[in-house]
Amino acid sequence: MSDQQGDPRHLETLDRDLARFSNLETATALVAKPTIGLGISIVFVVLAGITAMLFFGEANNTFIVVIAACLGAYMALNIGANDVANNMGPAVGANALTMGGAIAIAAIFESAGALIAGGDVVSTIAKGIIAPESMGTTPIFIWAMMSALLSAALWVNLATWVGAPVSTTHSVVGGVMGAGIAAAGFAAVNWPTMGKIAASWVISPVLGGAIAAIFLALIKSRIIYRDDKIAAARTWVPVLVGIMGGAFASYLALKGLKKIMKIDLPTAFMIGLAIGVLIWIIMIPVIRKQSEGLENRNKSLKVLFGIPLVVSAALLSFAHGANDVANAVGPLAAIVQASQSGDFLQAVSIPLWVMIIGAFGISFGLFLFGPKLIRMVGAQITKLNPMRAYCVALSAAITVIVASWLGLPVSSTHIAVGAVFGVGFFREWDAERRIKKARLAMPNRPQYSKEERRRRKLVRRSHFLTIISAWIITVPAAALLSGVIFFVISSFLA
Repeated sequence: MSDQQGDPRHLETLDRDLARFSNLETATALVAKPTIGLGISIVFVVLAGITAMLFFGEANNTFIVVIAACLGAYMALNIGANDVANNMGPAVGANALTMGGAIAIAAIFESAGALIAGGDVVSTIAKGIIAPESMGTTPIFIWAMMSALLSAALWVNLATWVGAPVSTTHSVVGGVMGAGIAAAGFAAVNWPTMGKIAASWVISPVLGGAIAAIFLALIKSRIIYRDDKIAAARTWVPVLVGIMGGAFASYLALKGLKKIMKIDLPTAFMIGLAIGVLIWIIMIPVIRKQSEGLENRNKSLKVLFGIPLVVSAALLSFAHGANDVANAVGPLAAIVQASQSGDFLQAVSIPLWVMIIGAFGISFGLFLFGPKLIRMVGAQITKLNPMRAYCVALSAAITVIVASWLGLPVSSTHIAVGAVFGVGFFREWDAERRIKKARLAMPNRPQYSKEERRRRKLVRRSHFLTIISAWIITVPAAALLSGVIFFVISSFLA
């Protein structure tokens, strides 16, 4: 009996919930095989079309709405496969979550965000890119939205296959712009708005990277490089978790609760400040108890950041579901409205059945195809641990708040991936600084060759160039593809 109790297999028994997550990961690996994943995706798209047929009835434009619902489902699958990786990648890369656990949490919170707080009103032309009156007739508007939806979905699908996390918002914007130009000419485009979106290509990743690097520098200087790391952590980790809690409270108040209530920036800031102070006070005894008996080394610190990192991933997923579900179903809702009433100049409410297609599509896309991009963001750009991943998650929330304050359009994808780059490049700079400092202290110490130093770069340059290139060409590529699709549809129906 005593031998059995000392058996490592018994000592290392995991909780049943974690075992279920492990089973989910195995199931994901199975269904992610090309033929099975593709088959399930096709079934979901067909079911979306059947749902549209049941809810829309036997109106004259039922066939058009069924096609649009299928395209919306296809877009939602691609959002789940690509965009959700930005929220879950850092937590998985830091080993705070297993792949199965990340998929389970993301699926629940993405769906909850979409259904509970998903935007109930969208502009008939996404983001104000095209003047609605320039479309002329309802059929032209419907085909333009169809083209935008299909082109955005195809582009995100291609980016996922290549392994590049891109902005689904920018893909939809590019699709709408391309279809609008094809339908009504360049004069129909709202170029000042497009200029702001182009600026966000630079602003989002730079701001996200800078904020993540600042917090990593704070953690290193105040905790990691201290002689008594545990004592420093007891002081600073509650502060950092309070900042994170406050930032997410403000973030969710601004971005995740628009359907429930409209909250302005000063109010959101005050909500965040109050909740942040409350969390800081609560976390002081929690961290003190959690840190008892920990060894005075960096590895011990990871334990203190694990739970905040998991919570941040869940909250990011909720806010993402609330906001980005409109990328899949906004154009679909506009098509439904135009098909029902013939009016495409006013704002349109998103029907519940349309929102459900978007929410379930994002979850299915994540489950079937998400692990590839989760691994890319979490492990292949730069090596992450819980402290670095925490900086990425915190940066995502703070950057959105700062951008809202400045009135700048930003991309959640660009922010999160930019934060990962920021963490990696800061680590490179910090490592080089420490090497120079050690060289001054020990002049006779052997030095690395230029080739060896290049090999030791902490950010993979190939991934960096691939992702930046994909970001730059997303809007023009989606626009060109959308324009071509619109011309093909127009010539086919002429």
